[in-house]
Amino acid sequence: MSSHADDKQSIINRLKNINNVTFNFKQITNEKTETGSCLLVFDNKLKCIYADKMQKEILINNKTLVVMQKRYGKVYFYPISKSPFIMILNKSSLISLIQKSNLELNNNINLIYIDKNNNKITVFFDKKNYDLTGWKVNDQFQKEIYFSLKIQHINNEYDPSMFKVPTIN
Repeated sequence: MSSHADDKQSIINRLKNINNVTFNFKQITNEKTETGSCLLVFDNKLKCIYADKMQKEILINNKTLVVMQKRYGKVYFYPISKSPFIMILNKSSLISLIQKSNLELNNNINLIYIDKNNNKITVFFDKKNYDLTGWKVNDQFQKEIYFSLKIQHINNEYDPSMFKVPTIN
C-alpha cells in the first residue's frame, strides 16, 4: 500500500509530462447536467464546447473567461482571478495545490484544498494511472460545480488560434 506522499508525488510526476489534454466532460451545477468536450492547455487555457442547443462554448485564456452562446450570438466576459478554478488550469498552481491538500482515497484519489478565502477545491485523480478525472468547486455565486472528465488524448498538437479571445462589440 502506498503512502499519501507517494500518491501525491506520482500525480505530480504524471502532470509534469502533460502539456495539454483533450477530454469529454460531464458538468453538474444545481442538478443541471451538461456534457461536451474540452481542450486544456497548461498554462491557463481551456476551451470547452457544450453539446447543447445554445451552442455554448467556454474559453479561458489566462485571466479572461468568455462564455459564448453561438446560437444567439451572445458573448459574456468574466474575470477568473477570484475563482478557485484558475488553480487547476495552471500547472505550477495545481502542483502546489496537490502538495498542500489533504488526500482521501476511495474509488479515486481526492485532493481537498481550502484556500485563504475559504473556497473549497476538490480535485479527483485516477488511482491506477494518476490521470486527472475531475474537480468540484463553488462558483462566484457559491453554486457547487462538479466536473468529471474522461481524457481522450494527451499532448496532441492543436491550433493556438482557437484560444483567441473575441473582441467586445
